[in-house]
Amino acid sequence: MGYPEVWPRIAVVGAGAVGGYFGGMMARAGAPVVMIGRSSFVQAVQANGLFLDTLTFKEYVPVEASSDISAVRGAEIVLYCVKTTDNVRTSRELAPFLEPGSIVLSLQNGVDNVERIRAAANITALQAVVYVAASVPESGHIRHVGRGDLVVGPDTDQTQVLAALFARGSVPCRISDNIEGELWTKLIWNCALNAISALGHAKYSRIAGYADARRLMETIIEEVLAVAQAAHVVLPGLDSVDQAMAGALMIATQMAEAMSSTAQDLNRGKPTEIDSLNGFIARRGFELDVPTPVNHALYTLVKLAELA
Repeated sequence: MGYPEVWPRIAVVGAGAVGGYFGGMMARAGAPVVMIGRSSFVQAVQANGLFLDTLTFKEYVPVEASSDISAVRGAEIVLYCVKTTDNVRTSRELAPFLEPGSIVLSLQNGVDNVERIRAAANITALQAVVYVAASVPESGHIRHVGRGDLVVGPDTDQTQVLAALFARGSVPCRISDNIEGELWTKLIWNCALNAISALGHAKYSRIAGYADARRLMETIIEEVLAVAQAAHVVLPGLDSVDQAMAGALMIATQMAEAMSSTAQDLNRGKPTEIDSLNGFIARRGFELDVPTPVNHALYTLVKLAELA
């Protein structure tokens, strides 16, 4: 199923690194995009446009920007990109301004965001798996250093529309009928890399090249796989710790110059999403009677670092 030649109006709720990159790519391709973010972001974009500093081009992209969530009015596609810690507040603020029939797509870390969004504000959202290494060195500036692709699912008219739209924006987007398994696969990579990057102040390349870090990653992955098995999650193409470890190291290689979003948040003195990553595994492990001491330790250390 394709999409009409006329672009739908797209709203990005949470114009940080992820929202800025994917929303910016759509705007660059000609889509009418409004980005909703902090006042400093809005001022920078209104003055100069959004600066996309990517692996293949560096360009200022004209885009509408607002700090008022009511700017989502009229959008047919909503890219929901806030931190998982902001789900309840943002969902409740967003709900009154959503158009009937609009597609809300969660571009967030973690595996339970659509449930949290629905519980908070009765919004039915779709979940995407996001693979991109990006940061915000300054307001209105998106620095992209690796990948930039999405997985959506299951295969429906809505996800076909989304895949076609992202393709028009030069964003690879794959449709999967096992979106739960895809989300957990991404969770494995996040649990294996994010906290280590944050606590070790390390880029992914340094983690992948350090033997003790790799051994720590293996232990983290063993615990996540045990929790996934107990939760009856089917992981696509991951039947062993070795396979999962190979995938984590591939991610680290593809995004070699990146530091994790957890590291970026700690460096800026902001709350992290660790509750949705290693913290989620620790909680689910407790519920399912699966020991997760390493994931719990990393979660605890990141939470302590947030308080520093």
